[in-house]
Amino acid sequence: MADQSRPHVSTMQALIGSIVLARALQPKWEGQRHIGLLLPPTVAGALMNVAALLCGKTSVNLNYTVGQSGLEAAVRLAGLRTIVTSRIFVEKAKLELPDGPSILWLEDIARTINTKQKLVAALLALLAPARLIERACGQTVPLTMDDPATIIFSSGSTGDPKGVMLSHFNIDSNVQGAAQVLHLYHDERVLGILPFFHSFGYLVYWLVALNGQGIVFHPSPLDAAAIGDLVQHHRITFLVTTPTFLQLYQRRCTPEQFGSLRMVITGAEKLPARLAQAFEDQFGITPVEGYGATECAPVISANCPDFRAAGFFQPASRRGTVGQPLPGVSVQIVDPDSFAILPPETPGMLLVKGPNVMQGYLGREDLTAQAIRDGWYITGDIAKLDEDGFVTITDRLSRFSKIGGEMVPHGTIEEALHQAVGADTQVFAVTGLPDEKKGERLAVLHTLDESGIPAILEKLSQSGLPNLFIPGKQQFVKVEALPVLGTGKLDLRGVKRIAMERLQGG
Repeated sequence: MADQSRPHVSTMQALIGSIVLARALQPKWEGQRHIGLLLPPTVAGALMNVAALLCGKTSVNLNYTVGQSGLEAAVRLAGLRTIVTSRIFVEKAKLELPDGPSILWLEDIARTINTKQKLVAALLALLAPARLIERACGQTVPLTMDDPATIIFSSGSTGDPKGVMLSHFNIDSNVQGAAQVLHLYHDERVLGILPFFHSFGYLVYWLVALNGQGIVFHPSPLDAAAIGDLVQHHRITFLVTTPTFLQLYQRRCTPEQFGSLRMVITGAEKLPARLAQAFEDQFGITPVEGYGATECAPVISANCPDFRAAGFFQPASRRGTVGQPLPGVSVQIVDPDSFAILPPETPGMLLVKGPNVMQGYLGREDLTAQAIRDGWYITGDIAKLDEDGFVTITDRLSRFSKIGGEMVPHGTIEEALHQAVGADTQVFAVTGLPDEKKGERLAVLHTLDESGIPAILEKLSQSGLPNLFIPGKQQFVKVEALPVLGTGKLDLRGVKRIAMERLQGG
């Protein structure tokens, strides 16, 4: 692995570093089940996640983009008594630390580690079996596959964040399933830019670590200039990102910088066809889309490289879909009200069952019972399944407005708006606001010149879109930038809040 401060860390060096950190921190973690980590995607952040597991602890990677109140809510829910972080990171990111837990500074920990401790760790790494390493790190009771490995707080794009408990089995099964279909080469080099508090970023690290590939970290996925340089310098072959971040790279990186890329996979939000085409036109590589949920550790399905051999062809990707479910993962499309199974090509609620489905929400058995029905996780997404098992996500159930008794999908309207202006990046966000007469009305945030809105509405009306799907001219709100979460997803709650403030006076 590597980052900007450490150009090369071998597998053995990484193991030794993790053991050193685990043995240094074990006394400070005495009696604690959950360990708070407030670190960006770096070599140090990766080693700390391994160190926590070697000590038999459950890591809680805190979302540093949610502000002090958001951090304190996660700290309370997880019962954290200590948080490991870095002074340099806190100062650069201008973070306000939560009140309550003791702060363990990485810089201070590093100063306490001497040559003898490094030598002991090296001997353990070279000679000791895994169980002896765990005991040397203070793990008195052996972990089982059903023990929680991490707690990841969901992004809260449509509701309050929840602590998702993922076991070692959840994560390992998802890693194994992804490895079977993605066909990573032994000399693959993956770019690790998604934060560890993002379930996608957490999985990418373990996918690479458990399959022996290389990973290059960078603390900010928004730093397009540095990312372009990193991809070129380290000859990155595999990029995992979100469509929001992909837009930045498409605008600010050159084809020469991305010349080594073999595969680009996006997740966390819908990949617009216009963005995929624009990226392919510029870089000569087609980004493919995967789909997942934090509650599913997180990958549910993915478009993958097609398999070719003499006299044989097995397609593993299909445009407009999020691919086929991973090995071991089952999906169902059901009626949202009756839960009756629907036939192929019929949109309905997507359910998921498999070894990757979470243990539950931390401290919220009531929410867990609502989210899991007879072992099936209820995604809240509307999708359809074709005869070949490819999944197409049409919208989130929460991203509909009920107007005059009709269900109006926000995603469909956003897509039509973007087609009307020929945009290859997201410049519109649709939400619903309360309306006394019709129950709800549509509102649209945008980043364009307001003088162009009448012409856009004219194109919408000529496109064949039902009148109910066309927002009123007065319901468009210009913003400098669409609100985005730290995970790269559109902040749907933020969109609704801004629309309420601007159109209804708060």
